[in-house]
Order: sequence, then structure tokens, then C-alpha cells
Amino acid sequence: MPTVAMIEDADATGLVREIYDDIKTSRGIDFIPNFWKTIASHPPTLARTWRSLKEVMAPGRLDPLTKELIAIAVSATNGCEYCLWSHTAAARKQGMDDETLGELLAVVGMFNETNRLVEGYQVEVDDVYRGD
Repeated sequence: MPTVAMIEDADATGLVREIYDDIKTSRGIDFIPNFWKTIASHPPTLARTWRSLKEVMAPGRLDPLTKELIAIAVSATNGCEYCLWSHTAAARKQGMDDETLGELLAVVGMFNETNRLVEGYQVEVDDVYRGD
């Protein structure tokens, strides 16, 4: 249960209505995901977050599927169930299959393990990696 009342699509007005309409148009969906309805309780946060997300996820050197795969990796590492589900759905729309997801999560798991080992042992970075 959210800590604030969600702003339902039917109740959205003003800036929240504008952003909701843009979310649906930009994502090609006919509903407002709970994340957006929840943060809409503070319209400046909704506006800033939507603007930033659109900018970061816009076409660039990384293709849309790669960006969604990164979002899945971060979400899995941070333990965000909501984000893991939403970005997995978005990645599937971009063509990700179960084999790709399995490979991605194997890489995420491996590097979470090796990162913890490096941090636990306090391994010094090799000079060659620093360009020294």
C-alpha cells in the first residue's frame, strides 16, 4: 500500500493530466502505471521524474532494448520488484526473450558476487586499469 493516495487517471487535472496524457502517448499504453499515480501526489516530482526518464530513455548511442536491460539489471540489484516487473515487460516489448533475461540475470548475479568480493577484500585497482 502506498504511503500517499494515488492520483487516478480519472481524477487527474492540470499538470498531472498533461503528464498522464504524455505517458500514455509516449509509451503506447492505455493506463497510468501505479508508480506514476503514486508520485503524482507531488506534481513537481512527477514532472521532474517523467522529464528525466524521457530524456534518459530517448534514442541515443544505446538502443531502447539495451536501456531496458540496464534498467532490469539495476532493479534486480536494488531489489525493486515493481521496477523489475515493469522494465521486464518493457524489454519484452522490445524483443527480449526468456533466454536473454536468463543470461542478463546471470551476468547481474555474477558481478554482484565479484563486487562484494572486491569490496570485502578491499582489492586495490590495478594501475593498468587506471591508465597510470
